[in-house]
Amino acid sequence: MIFGRKNRKPITIADKKVVDWKYAVCGYCSTGCSIEVGLNAEGKPVASRGKGNAPVNQGKLCIKGIFEHELSGTAGRGTEPLIRNKIYDSFQPTSWDAALDKTAEEFMRIQEKYGRDSVAVVSTGQLLTEEFYTLGKLVRGVLGTNNYDGNTTLCMASAVSGYKRSFGADGPPGCYDDFENTHCLMAFGSNLPEQHPIIYWRLKEALEKRKFPLIVIDPRVTMFAQFADIHLPITPGTDLVLLNALAHVILAEGLQDEAYIEAHCNGFDELKATVAKYDPVTASRICGIDADMIKNVARIYAKAPSAMSIWTMGINQSTHGTDGVCGINNLNLITGNIGIPGGTSLSITGQCNAMGTREWSSCSGLPGYRMLEKQEHRDEVAKFWGVDESFFPAKRGLQQTDIFPAIESGEIKALWIVATNPLTSMPNQPRIKKALEKLEFMVVQDGYKDCETVNFAHVYLPGALWGEKEGVQTNTERRVNLVRKFVEPPGQAKPDHWVFSELAKRFERGRAMTFPETTSDIFDEMKLLSKGAKRNLDISGMSHDLIEAQRGIQWPMREGETTGNPRLYSDGVYPTPNGKANLLAMDYIEDNEVPDESYPFWLNSGRVVEHFHTRTKTGKIGNLNKFSPTAYMEMNPDSAREQGVKHQSYVRLVSKRGDAVVMVQLTQRVPHNMVFIPMHYHDCVNRLSLGLLDPYSRQPAFKQCAVRIEQIDQKEAGRLNVERRAY
Repeated sequence: MIFGRKNRKPITIADKKVVDWKYAVCGYCSTGCSIEVGLNAEGKPVASRGKGNAPVNQGKLCIKGIFEHELSGTAGRGTEPLIRNKIYDSFQPTSWDAALDKTAEEFMRIQEKYGRDSVAVVSTGQLLTEEFYTLGKLVRGVLGTNNYDGNTTLCMASAVSGYKRSFGADGPPGCYDDFENTHCLMAFGSNLPEQHPIIYWRLKEALEKRKFPLIVIDPRVTMFAQFADIHLPITPGTDLVLLNALAHVILAEGLQDEAYIEAHCNGFDELKATVAKYDPVTASRICGIDADMIKNVARIYAKAPSAMSIWTMGINQSTHGTDGVCGINNLNLITGNIGIPGGTSLSITGQCNAMGTREWSSCSGLPGYRMLEKQEHRDEVAKFWGVDESFFPAKRGLQQTDIFPAIESGEIKALWIVATNPLTSMPNQPRIKKALEKLEFMVVQDGYKDCETVNFAHVYLPGALWGEKEGVQTNTERRVNLVRKFVEPPGQAKPDHWVFSELAKRFERGRAMTFPETTSDIFDEMKLLSKGAKRNLDISGMSHDLIEAQRGIQWPMREGETTGNPRLYSDGVYPTPNGKANLLAMDYIEDNEVPDESYPFWLNSGRVVEHFHTRTKTGKIGNLNKFSPTAYMEMNPDSAREQGVKHQSYVRLVSKRGDAVVMVQLTQRVPHNMVFIPMHYHDCVNRLSLGLLDPYSRQPAFKQCAVRIEQIDQKEAGRLNVERRAY
């Protein structure tokens, strides 16, 4: 009997009448969970389950994966191309030929009038890798614009820049198996239980088998921080100060791995001289962590037989993001914790295929981590594609965060948005709206026609979603995994690679090139281009069928090998001119927006477990949206008392850029001078956020800005809330 009830309601599991299970890899975060989608007799997806023998998730799924099969039936999908002359006109249905003809004609007109770089392309981390490769081929070999980037600049650009500066190339060097082997884990700005629940489960499994110290650095008392042995509530944006102080203690007490530094590192003397200035007492006054605690953490980390660091947006989304990544790499290099079991610098990627776009989309260069600045790379790709090498730009052009200011200045006249939603995801949202209004032409290619950015498009192209097309994705640990097609896209929606190939045919250069029709043929082309004795990103030993059979394969996997390689740099050889890693000497410079009398609160932002990015998908799934249907703000109860704010009331939050109306949730998870808002909601946190950029990665400092709290009429605020929840 439970609570006085005599008749317990039995637990029942509904029979979904599944007749066939189709293999896929989850299309939300970067964990890379193998998943099976159950189809009923009518071919409709009715269930999802984790794949039991998959190395990543071993049958587990988070709440988003459990309901992922419902994506194919969500509202707001685009089913036909749409077109209009002005953004204030109504869209009219049109044919694919007419929509693509219009797009090609406008791109050609604008490029002829203003130059090739007057057209910009902003992509995503959500496409299949074969589609990224095809888009890069189109942009670099046909359109010829150098203003081409992905929305991964908003999340992973600082990790990419940091890896390149420290190691000479992009690519996370570690893997999930390092959790099983490490003797100390330090997490920077990462709330794994909500951001990447299955990676957190892998960590918990490791901790149950063998206890080791877990240290979490985060200004907020996240769920992860609550589970940690040590929580360091750092002042926002000061990670480099803490990292330099940890290195200071390690070097001052002789805890470094001298043999590894001598054999495999450049720049040690310069690093030693710089971190000498960051003694724990001096550092504590800036980063807010007690000097004795800094010493304690440094000793724990350096004395562990192996130690690893992980991080997500808390490091990356800062004006010092790339320096923070390099500081983490410094720490692991001076302790010899790169390329060994349990020792690594592992960035936890955000989107399901952010790695795929880093590897193959040509956003930052040419496919396969090749660089525009290297003549041999330009020659190699030009010959392979059959284009003139001189058509490639000599260096990378504008990144996403610089493209929108270039629209304001008139440098860019046309924009192609592919499967991303900058009107919700970009900082300083009012400025983005004004920029889009200045464009002569914009095309949006997306699975959802009600995506906010579509409101500013002249042409809308409906794309197929996850499960409606076939191809590979790469997860955080460099594991390439396969999505099988299990359902047809709605109406006239098409796979993105088809759209790219068809658009290429409208250009003379495109007709002179070869664009394979199937993703398996595209993958075979990528394999040929990946070969190279000194290339880490070698996938020449893989195939779609082999990837499915092994439930994902980590690169590099060279031709003739039977499985992938879990770690990079195990031999201590790095892709730098002299084969050694670079220790970076970096001073901290305060250039964040900090609280003051007029704006006394830090504004922090992050994920909740139920939603993904701008809710274009998860906001349509009832069993996800019902748990977090509206924006809210976490606030400290003592601060609320001082401000006259009550629990579950509405307030108006104001920054120097805009305002937002949110519901208040009182909690001790945030300190007295901070508020926290989930990042997922339109017309909310990014009306307030800061557009300052990291100088290396051009990634925005989403997590460091100042706000004030104002009272608002509760009835009007409630009306606004209901209006926003209609999505």
